[in-house]
Amino acid sequence: MQMTSERVYYGSGHVPLNSTVKCRYSHLTMLTPDMDGVGAGVLPVDGVELSLVDESETMRLPDVVVETKMLAGPKESNNNETYFSIAIQVFIPFLIAGFGMVGAGLVLDIVQHWVVFEDITEILILVLALLGLKGNLEMTLASRLSTQANLGHMDTPRQQWSMIAGNITLIQCQATVVGFLASVVAIVMGGIKSKSVELDHAFLLCASSLVTASLASFVLGLITSAVIVFSRHCHINPDNVAIPIAASLGDVTSLALLAWISTVFYNAIGKQDWLAPLIIACYLLVTPLWVWIAKKNKHTKIVLYSGWTPVLAAMLISSVGGMILDVMVSRHEGLAVFQPVINGVGGNLVAVQASRISTALHRDAELGTLMDEETVIFISPGVGFCGKSSHARTARVLMLMVVPGHLIFIYTINYIKSDNTSLTPLFVFVYLCAALLQVAFLLYVAYIMIHWMWKHKIDPDNSAIPYLTALGDLLGISLLAVAFQLLYLMGDKNAEIGD
Repeated sequence: MQMTSERVYYGSGHVPLNSTVKCRYSHLTMLTPDMDGVGAGVLPVDGVELSLVDESETMRLPDVVVETKMLAGPKESNNNETYFSIAIQVFIPFLIAGFGMVGAGLVLDIVQHWVVFEDITEILILVLALLGLKGNLEMTLASRLSTQANLGHMDTPRQQWSMIAGNITLIQCQATVVGFLASVVAIVMGGIKSKSVELDHAFLLCASSLVTASLASFVLGLITSAVIVFSRHCHINPDNVAIPIAASLGDVTSLALLAWISTVFYNAIGKQDWLAPLIIACYLLVTPLWVWIAKKNKHTKIVLYSGWTPVLAAMLISSVGGMILDVMVSRHEGLAVFQPVINGVGGNLVAVQASRISTALHRDAELGTLMDEETVIFISPGVGFCGKSSHARTARVLMLMVVPGHLIFIYTINYIKSDNTSLTPLFVFVYLCAALLQVAFLLYVAYIMIHWMWKHKIDPDNSAIPYLTALGDLLGISLLAVAFQLLYLMGDKNAEIGD
């Protein structure tokens, strides 16, 4: 038998003499501050009932800590979800998230022509970095909380409050730092491109990035936490639904905030030049407070120290994708509307797989050891997609969602924006090939990366999703750029070069 989950409860009170407590766990140990005169429970053979006997005169148990470990075989723990249950739990949130990405694409297609975007083109470099925060922060938060919920560590209001409050504070700290550094990268890249840097534009980029990152992360963090608590209450695996739901509003919220806030700061240039520097100073001053709160919370203290490398590395990777977007949008105007969709779908699907693999490892093994010492980390693509493991089964289900999902999303874009995006069969074919290649590569890399991290004692809940979603952003925009260039060479009207 193999341990598959661990749960701790705290409580005290009266227990009737020779009472029986119903228990669905296979092993239970009672620990008390003072064991004198108190009988310890012994689990019967059937693993269902436990008798607690109080031999004291008062028949009152002292404060009790009960630690339970649920045991199950590998087959039970890994194969209790069917193809249908995985598909139905993932596909509906996936569709909701997809329509959020469609909305983000339409917003980007509109705002790219706003004065602030045309005058300060470095904002487009910020777009992918800020949209990447969804993977760096919100999706990582969803994975982290989903794992804790599945392990039974978010079953009481006290646990929920401590876990959620600490993590919301943590992502505020991370959003502020990443938003600031993303703006610095955008300013440097823009300076290299134009060979000059305007101070007003630099302040605008920095203030817009900070406010957008902070507000978006706060709102999406609350939504993500609520979805996980509700999923647990409804007996739905939060690994399947939390990440797509978190992503459904992420792109459109971040884009809308960035467009609106940057316009406000742009209009203030020459009139209220103190506004952007004041906002920047306020955020830099309040950051130590977020650090102090996160450091005091036991659930986020470790992540506060160890969670920066993947977040910052992912931000840099996404910024490279932003440079590609900046170049390609000026060449192919029709590309912008599809960028959030192809990047979002790939990021959402690989994040679901990453969260499920991470939960399985937390449930079945100790950090640094695999469930089976003979487990192969560097598997072949054939084993990764056609094998008999639960992860290969999930990968097949997720791959089957790519084509119908993208068809729904791109034809929705075509319906709403029919003037510019009349889809040809050639365009649909090339686009779907790019999307399938992106998702297949990400799912394959996810298995290897997460198992490698686990083997090297790196918690994938804190590290894997930022790398995977950033890689998905870079790969998605690169494949989309190649697809549009290929379609242009073939004479497809969807890839015509703009003026």
